[in-house]
Amino acid sequence: MQKRSYLQIAGFVLIVLLLSTVGCKKYTEVEPVSQYSVAQAFSDVSNATTALVGVYDELQGDNGYGIRISMYYPYDSDEGIVSGNIDNGRRGVGRYQLLLTNSEISNPFRQLYRGLEKANLCIEQIPIMKQYDNGTDVEKKELRRLHGEALTLRAQYLFELIRNWGDVPAPMVPAYKQPDLFIGKNDRDSTYDKILADLAIAKDLLPWRTEVARNERITKGAAKALRARIALFRGGYSLRSGGQMERRADYLAYYQIAKQECEELMANRGQHNLNPNYEDIWRKVTSFVYDPQGEILFEVGAGGGNGNSDSRMGNYDGPNLNNASRYGAGGGGIVMLPNYFYSFDSVDTRRDVTVTHYAVNSANNIKSQRRLGELNTGKYRRDWRVPLLPGTVLNVGYNWAMIRFSDVLLMYAEAVNEINGSPTAEAKAAFEEVRKRAYRGNVGAIGPTPSSKDSFFTAVANERYLEFGHEGIRKYDLLRWNLLSTKLAETRAKIQQIRDRTGAYANVPQYVYIRNVGEEIQYYAGVGAPTTAQPFWRPTQVPSPTTGWTRIDWAQHLTVTNAIDNKPLWQGLASFFVPGKSELFPFDQATLAAYQGKLQQNPGY
Repeated sequence: MQKRSYLQIAGFVLIVLLLSTVGCKKYTEVEPVSQYSVAQAFSDVSNATTALVGVYDELQGDNGYGIRISMYYPYDSDEGIVSGNIDNGRRGVGRYQLLLTNSEISNPFRQLYRGLEKANLCIEQIPIMKQYDNGTDVEKKELRRLHGEALTLRAQYLFELIRNWGDVPAPMVPAYKQPDLFIGKNDRDSTYDKILADLAIAKDLLPWRTEVARNERITKGAAKALRARIALFRGGYSLRSGGQMERRADYLAYYQIAKQECEELMANRGQHNLNPNYEDIWRKVTSFVYDPQGEILFEVGAGGGNGNSDSRMGNYDGPNLNNASRYGAGGGGIVMLPNYFYSFDSVDTRRDVTVTHYAVNSANNIKSQRRLGELNTGKYRRDWRVPLLPGTVLNVGYNWAMIRFSDVLLMYAEAVNEINGSPTAEAKAAFEEVRKRAYRGNVGAIGPTPSSKDSFFTAVANERYLEFGHEGIRKYDLLRWNLLSTKLAETRAKIQQIRDRTGAYANVPQYVYIRNVGEEIQYYAGVGAPTTAQPFWRPTQVPSPTTGWTRIDWAQHLTVTNAIDNKPLWQGLASFFVPGKSELFPFDQATLAAYQGKLQQNPGY
């Protein structure tokens, strides 16, 4: 049966002063209501809750975190790319050929503003409801929670707009109170300051996770973690109107905010903590199982089996599957890069969760080996879904994990290092906690933790790279550190080194030999190697005899022109990226036309 999200709802749209709501919840059905006035929509707690669920709704679906914002916008980076040849669509976004007519830019932009408008209405109306101050204790408590959720959601919508478009119009009141709907850009720093202040209010209005029923609604931990994340972006670099990447002189004040929020979360481990098993996080996500550790602090609920309220994780991304009887079809939309695969230590448990190097393209469920330039993502894989969902269903029902507790630990480590000028014992412990979970069973292999500011920052940045693969984080981290252009150039060089098996990659095999044992792949790793061993860190090992083994191109695959714009992989990656321009998206042509010259285009477009 298709998963139905508590937060799934067709939404409500402001039309002058009228609201239209249609929807469903996980535990009950809501009868469609054709039109509500504002007064009716906020007449009692039940109706106000329905209105608030409509704010959540704009996070979802194809134009939200169901696919476009989560799986098109974070690429290309030094982690992964969108597969296939360039087009005026998702691949144009990935290659940074950001045309003003690209609907993958315009449609999410509009949806984010719909969410912002709905949040503004709730933020205005909920605190003036008579029950807010004069209701029962239960009513007052619930309305304060709704108010806190609306403030947090508005912060998320504005944050997403800013990190992709820079200075944007940032209305803080509903449209019906705006004398001019086409307001100009707001300075992003002032917008950041406003939403950081809002989140400081919201966190005190919201309950902790364990104080309420479990669902996809925002709780205190989510608001605090989001406030820490936004503070680091406020203190980070971004592309300014002059075409330069800059950060403000007062940036340390924002690192201090991040540090404080993370410290408070780390002091409440009964609310949120690490799941001790990295793979188990994603096994639970893909099987709709509650994680008692609450590592995921904020997730975008998905359900309903449609492009408005569901997600495409497990259909667009994940390993390439074409097995209608067991797993269904899908996957392969994102290619994880060879340099990313080789960034992991061989005993780091995160690699084979984050990166898949198999496909299932046969009726008998036998896995086949992918070549080095066509590896895929793994966290939202369809073949982990319990129960399985065979067929060609596009919407698998997976929630998008927006922020996790490991992010809290690493944000804390980063902020302390920057403020203090070197890592404290507490910052090192937070960093090592993430690494020890990754090296579960081989903790002694984590290596020494650096002690200088620069080396510790490098270590934290790399740990974030490994920890958050395919979680929509890496590209934006590189932007706030002013490292995106640098890392793209490094990645092109590393892919060529892997291709040529030189330098740090001298032991990468040119070919690997595989055979199937039942459905699974067995690798030949050399004479005397265990049958479970992998050959990826050894020069090509050739079985003798080769009968029954299949040779697969590994580094050799990088020597050929492939399906990335008919170029070698290293050339196709982010091929239209221009420093001082591509760090931001452009405003689309229709939006510019509607503003009739009152909206200045971003640099370089």
